[in-house]
Amino acid sequence: MSQKTLQNYIPALTGVRALAAYLVFISHFGYVFDEYLPQSGQRFFREFHIGVTIFFVLSGFLIAFRYYDSFSLDKLWFKKYLKNRVARIYPMYSILTIGAFIYYAFTHIPAMVGGLQPVVAFIMNIVFLRGFFDGLKFTGIAQGWSLTVEECFYFSAPFMFYFAKKYGKSWLQPFVITGTGALLVLIFRNVNFYGFFGNFTFMMLFTFLGRCFEFFAGILLALYIKKNGLVRTNKFKFTYLGFVLIFVCIWIMSILPILPGNEFGQQHPLGIITNNYLLAVSITIFFYGLITENGTILKGILANKFVELLGKSSYIFYLIHLGYMYNMLNFSVNWLNDAVFNLYDKWGVDWISPFQYEQLNLLYLFIALNGIAILLFKNIEEPVNHYIRQSDFLVKNPKRNPDNDSTLLKAN
Repeated sequence: MSQKTLQNYIPALTGVRALAAYLVFISHFGYVFDEYLPQSGQRFFREFHIGVTIFFVLSGFLIAFRYYDSFSLDKLWFKKYLKNRVARIYPMYSILTIGAFIYYAFTHIPAMVGGLQPVVAFIMNIVFLRGFFDGLKFTGIAQGWSLTVEECFYFSAPFMFYFAKKYGKSWLQPFVITGTGALLVLIFRNVNFYGFFGNFTFMMLFTFLGRCFEFFAGILLALYIKKNGLVRTNKFKFTYLGFVLIFVCIWIMSILPILPGNEFGQQHPLGIITNNYLLAVSITIFFYGLITENGTILKGILANKFVELLGKSSYIFYLIHLGYMYNMLNFSVNWLNDAVFNLYDKWGVDWISPFQYEQLNLLYLFIALNGIAILLFKNIEEPVNHYIRQSDFLVKNPKRNPDNDSTLLKAN
């Protein structure tokens, strides 16, 4: 099956990225609605971190669909592959990480450096190493820990494809990889070095070794579609089944007991199983429906041109929705609220400020963050991405690089 065959389905997959980013946003800021929700509702929205799993499954699918048939472990191919991965992930991450440490220079927020010297913390962040340490995973751009997981997958994917083709039984690979992670925990859990593979919960939820099954779920979906194509004889709506199952998984995690020292039901052993395995399968079913079905309401929404744009800028939104960019916007809203009330005092009136309600302010910030993400995508991320792909970085580029015309690659 050619990329052109799948081209009409890419907008919906791109729109899914926006959905994933917004779910993570809700998980971080849903607390502003706690006074209006019962305890069960609060717990439910707190588990919307599942947007990260959506990103991981999608990455597995896109990388496998694009590269599984054409990969090679020779030096030239690997350089081209890394060039495209760097172009996709690194420019905006490095720019925003530099911004985070400039912000630290003025605020000196301890959590941003995790007890390290600022220069060391910056290096650990800029090269993605902080994601291997439980005590450092939330330094810099806190949510950027997931990029360490992504980068580990990018580096590992060609070797996964190689072993899958050479030896078959690719379903065994996630168990071998996670078993390796468990072995590292057994070795290092008593070594007090910033939590380097310090416990099983960290390994399973914050490292590629623990979360590899999510990528494999996407890989297996890509291989299934490559083998069987897009045409189905049955009319069953996998889109809706997968969507419902996703929220069933959220509900399961929301009713699990929160263990001492933890914040989420996801961190319970059954929560880890639900998040890393059952949820990954549910998302895969959802994706299969999006790719092979026409006419569903969900696909229509996710394939909308504006939602597609939101999906393209969702990587930036994800990186700025929590941390210094959000903090500065929130400070501005609070400043505006004070300014409005000062103005009311001068006028001698007792009116309502448009910025006095935390819930409404969150909406303003959500819109502003999306606007900033779109502007940065259009003016920095997309041009720089294109420039690097066309440049001689890592490998000299011919006048026409087929990778640069890939609709599927642009979605990832």
